[in-house]
Amino acid sequence: MPEEVKIEFDPKNMPFRRLGSSGLRVPVFSLGGWLTLGATVFGDPVKDIIKTAFENGINMFDTAEAYAQGQSEVEMGRVIKELGFRRSDLIITTKLFWGVRPGPNASGLSRKHIIEGTKESLQRMQLDYVDVIFAHRPDATVPMEETVRAFNFVINQGWAFYWATSEWSAQEIEEAHHVATKLGLSGPIAEQCEHNLFHRERPESEYALLYRKHGLGTTVFSALAQGLLTGKVDGHFKFSDENGSLTTGVMYPQYNDGIPAGSRLDVKYQAWLQRVADGLTSEEGQAKINKIKALSTFAEEELGCKVSHLALAWVAQNPNTSTVILGASKPEQVVDNLKALEIIPKLTPEVLKKIDDIVGTKPPGVPNYGRPELDSYGRPY
Repeated sequence: MPEEVKIEFDPKNMPFRRLGSSGLRVPVFSLGGWLTLGATVFGDPVKDIIKTAFENGINMFDTAEAYAQGQSEVEMGRVIKELGFRRSDLIITTKLFWGVRPGPNASGLSRKHIIEGTKESLQRMQLDYVDVIFAHRPDATVPMEETVRAFNFVINQGWAFYWATSEWSAQEIEEAHHVATKLGLSGPIAEQCEHNLFHRERPESEYALLYRKHGLGTTVFSALAQGLLTGKVDGHFKFSDENGSLTTGVMYPQYNDGIPAGSRLDVKYQAWLQRVADGLTSEEGQAKINKIKALSTFAEEELGCKVSHLALAWVAQNPNTSTVILGASKPEQVVDNLKALEIIPKLTPEVLKKIDDIVGTKPPGVPNYGRPELDSYGRPY
């Protein structure tokens, strides 16, 4: 039975790029479900967010089996079906590792979990396939050959077109490519990693050789540094159960004058968020807040935008970035974030240098041990 298409896709002014070395074209900005869709936002509000994204040129939607224990996939799949998008207009990605229930084989990257986890994800999303399936973390307890073969089996079954990694080290990604080449199989085409003005070492230095050697592309999360780079947004947070599981009201609160009570960084039930929050009370954390204040002033006075637009555009202008994943708990957040598209052309080399001077986080380049620099227009090493 042919699908009923209710809304035709219009990319508007959204630029598209290849996803890594593949021929798949993805929008510069995509939408993700982490912490929001299915976790804190349900029903019609999910539909409003996804519909707004689609109507503004976003046709790539990212989720994971672990997001809200599978509920993110459920909500996203339900909404896509109800809105009547043409499946071939969409790029749907999900990720496997943690599973949705306890059990010795209910998580990880064994052949068993990769195959069974893929089938369960597709059932939750009511889809026949996803475009890209990610290994959400590396699994040192499983031979790399088993993992590579399992993801290629998923592709051969038509359940996914490509596979990729998330939060893998350069060494692990290189090993996956080595095994895939040896076996005549497909290696990972992309890496989903954190990349922002305060987190640069891995995406800009550690992966440098992978970009040149394998054409790796990144699908970036936390481009706003867990909300630190958002500027002035009112926010509140609450808990979903007696164990303090995180739910969010408004995605990104304001941190320039300290950590607001009840904000995302005030939540003490997620260890990694607590480390960030505690770090901001230190001398180094206060220095970071001062940098954000300086960036905010620079964005407003020199670029005529909010610091969030600058931060998103800064990640997007990187040639190794395939797509920047946006998070949103309201439709208007999607629209506001897409104003970053207007800032990308303004990020000239001179502007980028000023940004680097403010934050002081640029990783050191490849050492030349005193030798003269190569011509900047020549072939990169």
